[in-house]
Amino acid sequence: MNKIIEAEKVSFRYEEEDTTRLVLKEVSLEIPAGQFLAILGHNGSGKSTLAKHFNAILLPMGGRVLVEGMDTREEEHLYDIRQRVGMVFQNPDNQIVATIVEEDVAFALENNGVEPAEIRRRVDEALKAVGMYEYREHAPHQLSGGQKQRVAIAGIIAMRPRCIVLDEPTAMLDPKGRREVLATIHRLNKEEGITVALITHYMDEAAQADRVVVMDEGVILLDGSPRQVFSQVETLKNVGLDVPQTTELVHELRAAGWKLRPDIIGEEECIREIAAYLKGQAVPS
Repeated sequence: MNKIIEAEKVSFRYEEEDTTRLVLKEVSLEIPAGQFLAILGHNGSGKSTLAKHFNAILLPMGGRVLVEGMDTREEEHLYDIRQRVGMVFQNPDNQIVATIVEEDVAFALENNGVEPAEIRRRVDEALKAVGMYEYREHAPHQLSGGQKQRVAIAGIIAMRPRCIVLDEPTAMLDPKGRREVLATIHRLNKEEGITVALITHYMDEAAQADRVVVMDEGVILLDGSPRQVFSQVETLKNVGLDVPQTTELVHELRAAGWKLRPDIIGEEECIREIAAYLKGQAVPS
């Protein structure tokens, strides 16, 4: 599988008054094209700093980051890198610049000199892809938080990126807005083949990913499928992270002597396993 992003022993530090703080410590990570990757970690773990290296918002002080083979430190590649990797931030108000939805989605395309007819086509396609086409003539400030975030995502996908990096895009949203945005992200990944790197502090969001990376103190602590990562309950709790509620329940039942599999993360799966165990049909772990 082709790799869209490669981080090779990336180190980065912030200068803070009289001190320097090493935030990334020789982090290596490869993201294959088409993958849905979730990155977890407590505040200060380095997850957002790493994400900002993926499209050259930040440049490594040690090591390197390659986007489809292009080194982010080489300025001549910056435009192409930003075309391939788009970034969506926590607060959509910080990314929306126009007073009409369709004008906002068209903003970057116009700045890049895309032909008007192509802009019209891309804007319509992007708004339809995120389920916001019927709001194309609305004012962004009249939209809900989830709708604004979907408009921000439309502005990114209109640029036709190969990868979208989302830095806690649902953190400021209510449950309905979270569901809307997550459904949009999953649809873009599955139907459009767009690679997704989702930074989140919601365990249920991470549980839906293809792969989960857990960061702690500037290094990668865990890297695997959601089942593999969330079965490490004590390790996650030791670095201040939770696990999906079903995983927590199974962990407590196992501690009480129930012979259940440790890698259960879905509600329906959990119900089936518990029902089978109560009937004496569960396979011992």
